[in-house]
Amino acid sequence: MTEAAPSNLAQVQGITVGHWTDSQTATGCTVTLAPPGGMRAACAVRGRASGTRELDALDPRHLVGHIDAVLLTGGSAYGLGAADGVMRWLKERGRGFPVGPAGVVPIVPTAVIFDFDLAPGSKADRWPGPDDAYRACAAAATEIPEGSVGAGTGATVGKALGPRGAMKGGVGTWAARAGDVVVGALVVLNAVGNVLDASGRILAGARGADGRLVDALGYLAQGGAPFDRGGGGGAGQNTTLAVVATNARLDRVALQALAHSAGDALARRIVPYGTPFDGDIVFALSTAQVTAATPLQAEALAALAVPEAVERAVRLARGVRDIPGLADVSA
Repeated sequence: MTEAAPSNLAQVQGITVGHWTDSQTATGCTVTLAPPGGMRAACAVRGRASGTRELDALDPRHLVGHIDAVLLTGGSAYGLGAADGVMRWLKERGRGFPVGPAGVVPIVPTAVIFDFDLAPGSKADRWPGPDDAYRACAAAATEIPEGSVGAGTGATVGKALGPRGAMKGGVGTWAARAGDVVVGALVVLNAVGNVLDASGRILAGARGADGRLVDALGYLAQGGAPFDRGGGGGAGQNTTLAVVATNARLDRVALQALAHSAGDALARRIVPYGTPFDGDIVFALSTAQVTAATPLQAEALAALAVPEAVERAVRLARGVRDIPGLADVSA
């Protein structure tokens, strides 16, 4: 589905989000643009099969104090080159780290998902490129389409039994507010684990040979072979990426803690989460507009926004080929 969320990451004033989507080859990318002047940022790497670019710039000890965009993209490591298009778009507008007479160098941390499972023939022969990410920047707005769009176009969830037993994942976003303080979340859901609703019931996930949902955590805990159903693939082919943004004035140490806290919220809805086969990463951003907020308040608001974004990512995702989506049922 492509309807815009009524509450989303762009509730944090100054932030915009744009998608580029290729439904034919089931891939895409999603860019989160900072307001002019950049935003503070940090991250938490929670999975052990990540693909990234420029994460060093998010270390609280790093020279660069602000970033200009975050790119989430399909295409596994091939997709990392799409960040060049974001840099080009930003450079044309004079946005980036000032380097004297040479101008600016835009800072664009990037993370990827593996989405070749849904490629025609399931081959690693297409991925977003610089021109595609440039188009995502040009499309950036405060209205954010969800579901099978952008970096979530080729995303799937529940792959503990293999990609053939999966369901469709996608992009979801939500925001929580307390007075002037806002925390927004955007999630690209492409997980090994199942997705649970607020009651702990499996909402979307691994399906057995009979098509019924399987308790992925229980299956693995009993010694079940990961990716047993689906042609032997699966290792390193999964990832949940999240961007959590706030207008609270947090330093980068507090933002790093916020990223970990948001990861904890993901783990309450994605089971299992952060496995050796996931490249899970959370980016935490601050536009530093509101001083009357504590790090704990931001973490509490993230704990409200992130689960809603996760649930929307699967509820609004349409099926592709033989992978069903929850939006097919509600359509």
